Amino acid sequence: MHTGTPQDGDLHFEVGQLTRVEGEGSLDLRVAADGTVAAQLRIFEAPRYFERLVVGRTPDEVIDIVARICGICPVAYQMSAVHAFEHLLEVEIDPAVRLLRRLLYCGEWIESHALHIFLLHAPDFLGYPSALEMAHDHLELVSRGLTMKKLGNRIVAIVGARAIHPLSVRVGGFSRAPRAQELDELRSPLETAITDAEATVKWAASLDTPPSDREPRLVSLRHPGEYPMSDGRIVSSDGIDLSPDDWRSAFHEVQVPWSHALQASAADGVPYLLGPTARVALAADQLHPRAAAALKATRISPEALRRNVFHSIVARAVELLHALAEAADIVASYAPPARPAASWKPKAGVAAWATEAPRGLLFHRYTLDSKGIVRGAQIVPPTSQNQAAIEHDLALFAPAVLHLPHDEATRRMEQLIRSYDPCISCATHFLQLKIEHDR
Repeated sequence: MHTGTPQDGDLHFEVGQLTRVEGEGSLDLRVAADGTVAAQLRIFEAPRYFERLVVGRTPDEVIDIVARICGICPVAYQMSAVHAFEHLLEVEIDPAVRLLRRLLYCGEWIESHALHIFLLHAPDFLGYPSALEMAHDHLELVSRGLTMKKLGNRIVAIVGARAIHPLSVRVGGFSRAPRAQELDELRSPLETAITDAEATVKWAASLDTPPSDREPRLVSLRHPGEYPMSDGRIVSSDGIDLSPDDWRSAFHEVQVPWSHALQASAADGVPYLLGPTARVALAADQLHPRAAAALKATRISPEALRRNVFHSIVARAVELLHALAEAADIVASYAPPARPAASWKPKAGVAAWATEAPRGLLFHRYTLDSKGIVRGAQIVPPTSQNQAAIEHDLALFAPAVLHLPHDEATRRMEQLIRSYDPCISCATHFLQLKIEHDR
């Protein structure tokens, strides 16, 4: 729960469902007699028990199971799991396999970012209730988003053997590596999409964004030689620097009484922000040159990018361009690995790792016995980690809109929430909105 100070007014809002996010829940804003605002995300979607479902399973079974947590970001769940197991089991990965995994991850970022930018978030900025209504006046934007999403899904299907819930990821590599000819068919669509993505960054930067000012703690992976996806160290804007298997030394999960989803918190209790804004702010020097040039051309300063929550659409567009450009580079230089997967032997111990899902840092931790069977698991999705930051931003933003008519105030707050691209089903898991004044 976080507080801010509203303008005078006596309002009571109830919205049956937040649209254009994945999952269900409600938002309660309580205005106290002294004028402070308290925000609570009441996530009431039923728990899904994946941390129990993987107990008693082998690492490769776990990789297939956790992909089912999300239909939008299954690759992220697979990558966090497979890297965790390989770190414990000391598996040496063929560099060609590592590049294929980055290509697979690029595919997921492309389809997820395109979906959010064009179909979920753009209607907020352009004044439409949905992408369907927006398409009547902005068909080119909707078509661009659908084409990019289709391309991302195609990349995942070629590398992962299926567009949704991929099948080919295994400890040590893949069950099958694609042939060079299969990737060649992506060259022309990728080049077209890169040009469209450059235009998307420019378009996103031109949008009229509501005023917003906060100074968030930013957290993401950072790697010395590449933009963060699966490797690097966990860093923050205020000095955290950890191995990706050491998330629990600086962060922990807590159960808040108003939500089925656990909330993650830093040791000092200060909320932190994950996702595209955090990654661009902390690793802009590792962006692909075409993405870096597009970001520079926006003339949006790094400070403005991180302080205004609504600029997340620009950060996400920059990452969309980065993923497309990196995917094109990998495809152009691809040579199939000598073997699709390295061998490995079971080992007892703790397997842990963090990778960057489209929405931010995703941490997995598994306890294995001597036969390599999972005996315990912890999965910390990015949306559960972003919950406290969303509540914090809502409490700061609410005073500027509580005096507006019901529909407009609701639209503004939903727009802020969608800036995080929350995946509530992953977090278990948004929106009935209720605002009360205490007398």
